[in-house]
Amino acid sequence: MIVGTAGHIDHGKTALVKALTGVDADRLAEEKARGITIELGFAYADLGGGAVTGFVDVPGHEKFVHTMLAGAGGIDMALLVVAADDGIMPQTREHLAILDLLGVSHGIVALTKADLATPARIAELSAQVSALLAGTGLAGAPVLPVSALTGDGVDALRNALAAAEARTARPADAARFRMAIDRSFTLSGAGTVVTGTVLSGRVSVGDQVLLSPQGIPARVRAIHAQNRPAPTGSAGQRCALNLAGPAREAIHRGDVALDPDLHAPTDRIDVELRVLASEPKALGTWFPARLHLGAAETGARIVPLEGAIAPGETALAQLVLDRPLAASFGERFILRDVSARRTIGGGRLIDLRAP
Repeated sequence: MIVGTAGHIDHGKTALVKALTGVDADRLAEEKARGITIELGFAYADLGGGAVTGFVDVPGHEKFVHTMLAGAGGIDMALLVVAADDGIMPQTREHLAILDLLGVSHGIVALTKADLATPARIAELSAQVSALLAGTGLAGAPVLPVSALTGDGVDALRNALAAAEARTARPADAARFRMAIDRSFTLSGAGTVVTGTVLSGRVSVGDQVLLSPQGIPARVRAIHAQNRPAPTGSAGQRCALNLAGPAREAIHRGDVALDPDLHAPTDRIDVELRVLASEPKALGTWFPARLHLGAAETGARIVPLEGAIAPGETALAQLVLDRPLAASFGERFILRDVSARRTIGGGRLIDLRAP
């Protein structure tokens, strides 16, 4: 199971992941100096059920929503974090809207910093959070008070996550292999390594893959699945692939490692688009936006196919992209405004070869 954090800046996402796993997901010196998460962080732990659960820790600052989106694709469960002293804040709402647009329907809400709040405050905030979740895919999700500082509630949260792990069905790996790349780096003595979530299929040591949309061939030299050496990586796992062939500089966040038969980049896609009710006006022809698809991001123009799309409406539209991307039928996407200040809407891909 892959768990993705979500929530406002400084609400204790990274501290909570550390309390659950013992791993500090902030790995950059700047993150430690500033006390905020800037890049995606990763941690793994056996929560008690015998399986390894992966955590993707995302930034909460509004300037880094694009990074949050790169980590939110492919998660099985959301861990929405709300600080008991601050309560519901702007990125709480935006992150929840993004999770809903991405189709995430399993989650737990952690009321962090519970040691700073009275029982009455916890009860009041729990009711506010439950009301906020109503009408989204996370409606009815459990709300658990927890303190990473004192440890209160951590065991209850860990047990709830372990129970969810046991209920999570492994995706079928009979489909062809696709893995969304969110990080690439070079290891001394090993060469190029890419990490990401396997979206479909299975990959094995020795397999030939392509890095799309560029079409760069590579051979899989070694695999870490859920942070452990493994001969194969399967759908639903976070994997690190040691690749022979491409230089690290040729690989970018948002590329997709895939079965060569799936390589078919596209820059024109028909979609089902839901516009958030918070949008100030309807979306007309050639409306500019930033498209987030998996870990990829690019400029796009929206062409409504059934007339202007009003706030709160769902309709068919075409996205004309600034550059080709590796995409898959049914894949979920997010649209944000060109200044990266708000989320416009999102939906799913319908036709990858649109006229």
